[in-house]
Amino acid sequence: MPDKIHDLIGVGFGPSNLALAIALHESASPVQARFLEARPAFAWHPDMMIDGADMQVSFLKDLVSLRDPTSGFSFLNYLHHKGRLERFINRKTFFPSRHEYNDYLGWAAARLGPVCVYDQRVTAVEAVEKNGAVDLLAVTAQDAQGHETQRFARNLVLAPGGQPFWPDCFADQRGGPAVIHACDYITARQARLKPGLRIAVLGGGQSAVEIFADLAAHPAAPQLDLILRGHAIRPADDSAFVNEIFGIGYTDRLFALPPEARSAFLRDFAATNYSVADADLIARLYELFYEQEVQGGTRLRLLRETRVASVRSQGAGVVLEMVGGAEAAPQSEAYDLVILATGYRRALSETVLAGLLPWMTGSQPGRDYRLPMAPRFAPQIFVQGYSEATHGLSDTLLSVLPARAQEIAAALAPPSDAARRPVLAAE
Repeated sequence: MPDKIHDLIGVGFGPSNLALAIALHESASPVQARFLEARPAFAWHPDMMIDGADMQVSFLKDLVSLRDPTSGFSFLNYLHHKGRLERFINRKTFFPSRHEYNDYLGWAAARLGPVCVYDQRVTAVEAVEKNGAVDLLAVTAQDAQGHETQRFARNLVLAPGGQPFWPDCFADQRGGPAVIHACDYITARQARLKPGLRIAVLGGGQSAVEIFADLAAHPAAPQLDLILRGHAIRPADDSAFVNEIFGIGYTDRLFALPPEARSAFLRDFAATNYSVADADLIARLYELFYEQEVQGGTRLRLLRETRVASVRSQGAGVVLEMVGGAEAAPQSEAYDLVILATGYRRALSETVLAGLLPWMTGSQPGRDYRLPMAPRFAPQIFVQGYSEATHGLSDTLLSVLPARAQEIAAALAPPSDAARRPVLAAE
């Protein structure tokens, strides 16, 4: 028997597991939990901290408020501790800057104390089998120097976040200097940007427009192309009735639907989150193009209905072979840098979970975010951020963090503590 056994090990320490750590901390019967994070310190999308970028979700949907508005980990309490509460109120907005929200998350993580071990990339999770049954999990993690540490847990929660999506035609450029994903934007901008560059931004969503606008205003004044598969940049639908789909109750409603109805629902509301941008940001971008037209400039271009067919290296840069609509001729463009604002893909790592595959009876989490396991497998394995197809568009977003954390914390609590579990404010 190992000397130290954790009740729970959490893989990743972004907003999802941070919200869970807080829920466990505030519960009447705290679970002994340890979280493992690959980054050297807490950070939330550090390379998308673009000056002027605001949150797209209300600060009231923070880590805790929909579970317990009186929690000391709320965004309002953060503002109070920072001495900015009155000035924030004077701004008359529900949407803090991305910089400020990242600072809030870091403040909450630091306030929890040493619940997370950083510089720990989880490489394997294995079942500890005894007499044909499993009661423990062995979790192996590696630091930046390659040193491995094995820890043991009775339960596991996976929330490592999404992986940057690279279109197939760019696969050979991955790791090279000429093509980056938006998740590395700020670092690349600081290291690479200089006068005279030609840069392409690929994508039509919020990140693509933010990056394009940021580069358009940069003193280095690069030649910029924004490459869209569609005809126009579409606005995000954030109207009040539509926003109700991100409410806590919609998780139950969507999960109860037949698969075909769920898929149709997700398609109908895709414009709330995918390949869309905030209307004010679109207006700002339109003004950039209009002012350029007034002044007779050509530095900024919008390539509509354009698809990248192939990519080849040329010196330190790349050449994109692109095709347009039915009547458009193929075009070839050389760039010093291409930025892929192509979003993220979320899939459970088969490499990390290889040791558990013989015990898994399915790959789709249940309503309680648990993976289905064999009867003689006692540990509970929860996933956060991998259930959009069954739990709704909010599953990968910030909207349901407190509710989901509450549900997982309650499931982890000993049965005798069920009556004392933390409850949602609405209960």
